[in-house]
Amino acid sequence: MKIAVIPVTPFQQNCTLLVCEETMKGALVDPGGDVDKILSGVEQVGVSLEKIFLTHGHMDHAGAAGELAERLNLPIEGPHIGDKFWIDSMPQQARQFGLPPVRSFTPERWLNDGDQAQFGAITLEVLHCPGHTPGHVVFFNRDARLAQVGDVLFQGSIGRTDFPGGNHDQLIRSIREKLWPLGSDVVFVPGHGPLSTFGDERRSNPFVRDGV
Repeated sequence: MKIAVIPVTPFQQNCTLLVCEETMKGALVDPGGDVDKILSGVEQVGVSLEKIFLTHGHMDHAGAAGELAERLNLPIEGPHIGDKFWIDSMPQQARQFGLPPVRSFTPERWLNDGDQAQFGAITLEVLHCPGHTPGHVVFFNRDARLAQVGDVLFQGSIGRTDFPGGNHDQLIRSIREKLWPLGSDVVFVPGHGPLSTFGDERRSNPFVRDGV
């Protein structure tokens, strides 16, 4: 599996194109906006899109999912149903931030901890990691040692928990009990900013480093 990160929206959110090199099928993780930019990136890579995966329901991560699903006839999988209120409120979120209108939607499949999400010949493990939002999930590909962590963890930081439904203690537990056991060698794509590894964050992240 290879990836292409496509920063979208004024929040510079990392929409990720996942590519199954065996089948040249692709999936989008967190298409938050800028539909034409996303589709241009997909065309450059030359894959056929199969699915949309969502880590959570905030507008900067899910804002373009409904439009893309309708235009390309793609199923949406994720997040956990705990984020239904965020997805339902996306039109209001867009107005609040002065952004172009977005549509709410109902995913074809809500995801739970321990589920598998698949596209092409690739299998992603689903981990429910609440804290930033109640229904946040992380996607992990064991073969590639790669995790899509949304806004749970960043290089040198962690997700905000001051939004409705956020919980700081829950977020810390999600990171330490769900992410760290996957292995220090795992590379993760955060929702914003540069990639890092769980090992680097365990050593240096002031919020969740070992011994804190």
